[in-house]
Formats: sequence, C-alpha cells, structure tokens
Amino acid sequence: MSSKTHENGEQDIDWVQLRKDMDSIRVETIQEKFERKFKENPFVPIGCVATAGVLLYGLWCFRLGRTRMSQYMMRARIAAQGFTVAALIVGIGISANNVSKQNE
Repeated sequence: MSSKTHENGEQDIDWVQLRKDMDSIRVETIQEKFERKFKENPFVPIGCVATAGVLLYGLWCFRLGRTRMSQYMMRARIAAQGFTVAALIVGIGISANNVSKQNE
C-alpha cells in the first residue's frame, strides 16, 4: 500500500486521498440534468409531450368509438414522432458543431 508524506509529516493513504478528491466532485441531479438538456434543445421534450398527448387522445377516441378521429390522431402521432426525431438529429448536430468549435 502506498502513502504520501505531507510537509507537516502526516501520511495519507492513496485511497483516502482519492476519497477526499471524489467528495469534492459535484454530481448533477436528475432535475438539474433535465433542466440543462431542456435548455440545450427544448424541442425534444416538447415533441415527446406532443406525441404522448396525441397518442392518448387517439386511444381515448378509439375507446369512445370515434374511429375517424382515432385514425386522424394516429396519423398526427406519426407526425409528432417525426418532429421529435428531427429535433433530436438537429440537436445532436448542433452539439457536435459546438464541441468541434471548442476543440479548435
């Protein structure tokens, strides 16, 4: 086991120092991560909510026997999903572009 000797004569075992270093690292919470991701690309969560809303309304119409509206909502769901996928791709492209600019 290795150890370090400090100027004042104290010795720290490496894993103790590692533990101290790890405690100083701040870990992002789920709420903070969601807020950061939403700020980076707000269209993805909007598209997800729109997709879920259209799907639920379409299922509700199907349950009530309104088959024409249900079919319309299922087609709208496909459009909302397409919007979400497009937002993801654009967001990935923008992020990759920003990273390449930072590396230059």
